[in-house]
Amino acid sequence: MTSIDHPEVDPKDDLSLTPPKKWAAGVPAVAHAIEYSLSQTSPKRTALTLLNLNQVNGIDCPGCAWPDPKHRHMNEYCENGAKHINDEATSRRVTREFFAAHTIDELDTKSDYWLNQQGRLTEPMVKRPGATHYEPIGWDEALDLFAATLKDLDSPDEALFYTSGRINNEAAFLLQLFARAYGTNNLPDCSNMCHESSGSALSETLGIGKGSVSLDDIYEADLVFVVGQNPGTNHPRMLSALEETKRNGGKVVAVNPLPEAGLIRFKNPQKPRGVIGRGTQIADYFLKIRPGGDLALFGLLNKLLLEAEDAAPGTVLDQEFIASQTNGFADFAAHIREITWEQALSATGLDRAEIEQVLAEVLKSKKIIVCWAMGLTQHKHGVPTIREVVNFLLLRGNLGRPGAGVCPVRGHSNVQGDRTMGIWERMPESFMTALGNEFDFTPPAHHGLDAVDSIRAMRDGKAKVFVGVAGNFARATPDSDVTEAALRKCALTVQISTKLNRSHTVTGETALILPTLGRSDRDIQATGEQFITVEDSMSEVHASRGRLDPASPHLLSEVAIISRLAERVLGYTPGMPWKDFEADYNIIRDRIARVVPGFEDFNTRVEQPGGLKLTNPVNEGIYNTASGKAEFTRNEVAGIEVPPGYLVLQSLRSHDQWNTIPYANNDRYRGIHNARRVVLINPDDLAERGFADGDTVDLVSIWTDGTERRAERFTTVAYPASRGSAAAYYPETNVLVPLDSVADVSNTPTSKGIIVRLEPAS
Repeated sequence: MTSIDHPEVDPKDDLSLTPPKKWAAGVPAVAHAIEYSLSQTSPKRTALTLLNLNQVNGIDCPGCAWPDPKHRHMNEYCENGAKHINDEATSRRVTREFFAAHTIDELDTKSDYWLNQQGRLTEPMVKRPGATHYEPIGWDEALDLFAATLKDLDSPDEALFYTSGRINNEAAFLLQLFARAYGTNNLPDCSNMCHESSGSALSETLGIGKGSVSLDDIYEADLVFVVGQNPGTNHPRMLSALEETKRNGGKVVAVNPLPEAGLIRFKNPQKPRGVIGRGTQIADYFLKIRPGGDLALFGLLNKLLLEAEDAAPGTVLDQEFIASQTNGFADFAAHIREITWEQALSATGLDRAEIEQVLAEVLKSKKIIVCWAMGLTQHKHGVPTIREVVNFLLLRGNLGRPGAGVCPVRGHSNVQGDRTMGIWERMPESFMTALGNEFDFTPPAHHGLDAVDSIRAMRDGKAKVFVGVAGNFARATPDSDVTEAALRKCALTVQISTKLNRSHTVTGETALILPTLGRSDRDIQATGEQFITVEDSMSEVHASRGRLDPASPHLLSEVAIISRLAERVLGYTPGMPWKDFEADYNIIRDRIARVVPGFEDFNTRVEQPGGLKLTNPVNEGIYNTASGKAEFTRNEVAGIEVPPGYLVLQSLRSHDQWNTIPYANNDRYRGIHNARRVVLINPDDLAERGFADGDTVDLVSIWTDGTERRAERFTTVAYPASRGSAAAYYPETNVLVPLDSVADVSNTPTSKGIIVRLEPAS
């Protein structure tokens, strides 16, 4: 096996600034996508991936979970999707010679960027107790070691099986089946750290933890709220949908602490007006809200809608919908009338006139959608905020009809599919019963551990084996020092991965790297070439087929790895034919069809153009709640209490970043170049605290238990952020979030509500 040269430069901060952009995409996005792709692989492989990306019978983009339109362009992808697929398709390789040349301690000093740039993993590696290096290990020996460790545990609950949203439906279904047949519900996933608040709030109020809208609904909405979300960086194809909304006469309200270029103006590179014209203005209103102020905003809007109905009875609220399909209206209404303008303006940092303008648009609009992402979910009151969003939509009947509904926008390509397939520590009894009946076993009844509780269990010695299927757990989680120390206490850590990341350098006493196929790789098994499936943010399930020769002949698919491990741990049983699952993924899908509602005749339906659309009971007027109706809720309306001199910091991604991995140290839409350790702060807030643009500071977070956490040596950047707020990139700021600082109900880390002070760097 030949080795490709590895870039040895770990870029250092050398900050330069340009004015923030007032528009996104256009020709520069195309140029940056091609430039990065060609830096990773050949023109031929670049063309092969891009011409197949998001095409029927092609490769589903692993970059985000935004759905595909019915009528697809030949180039149906965005800048970051192109970067991501060719980052995976890179020609660089990490071989046994690489691991022989670098100690684990040395690799642990490298940046996320440097580790990713080394390329694709090529063969199984093991770090044995006391060893300083990884060394090669054969697949049989690696899986035997893995299985023996699991069988030697005192309890199956001492093992943790973590997934990110990169895993496909077939592998996710097998992983949860194996874990439960083994005896545990410890199935933490990346949803625990992002949209768990959405699932909690929507399940309580609507009876299902998913969004209710389709792309067609986005197109025909009168008004779309985009809240706590930056689609220009995190899901750029959403801008094409919002462009369609605008061209159909709809309007957009953006609610975010920072101005975001894509929500200001979008130049669609697929259309002449996006290349030589001015593009499309996306946001008609941009509410530059304080972090955590969204609950107060929607609470006030709801009060104002009630008052508008009082002034003109029968003309504002959908009284028939409220009476027939909702529960708890009177209690909600009595509570929300108590909010005052003073409370709301203090919590939001907005002007009264701004809110009144938006209210006027709400009153004119018959079809309203609210979209949101991490800016709502990663707060202590994230669940109440989303419940208040649901209240807002229920008041005027904006559910279950075209052009209206809830739209939590998922960031990882199959994170919603993972949950549908059973990757959750608290799956409902109906799923567990169907799973047990199908596979002739009794799944464990007790709940498992989510991501935060998994860290606690490792820290406390209650969990001894950590398995990561895709993802980068060490960098995606809060309280970095505590998380890393917890992982290092494990007897065994296992990473099933395509590329190197920090989770491979933070090891247990024994550690395995099990390299797997990527989304772009051909998957050939005993019965021939296979395809896998994924579910997007709008509950559409479709096939994905890799088109490249695998990065190494020594790679196994995730399905194969899980199947071979399961047979070693559980032994042969007729009800769980693991060898058959590995050989033919159609067999897995047949079993999914008999367990998961909505997947009947899965193999036939997913092969149809566009795949299959899962029905949402909300759109049929069915609410799987205790009352059988949509629930109005009472939510205590408050912002984040900030001591004098402090700021509320939100963590975020740069434009040249995919989840925890930066592709470059740039964020060109925000005008940041060659640096990541920066903190964006309103210039008036900087001056009040005695700092200037370009100062070097430490960020110090404070918590109710009196503890402090410090992120050192960040450069201040004067930026048009909302007053009282600050923003900096993760994972660099994860160290500031304590393990115990989580959202009520959902247990999601509060990465968007970090109270910090600035101190001069020593």
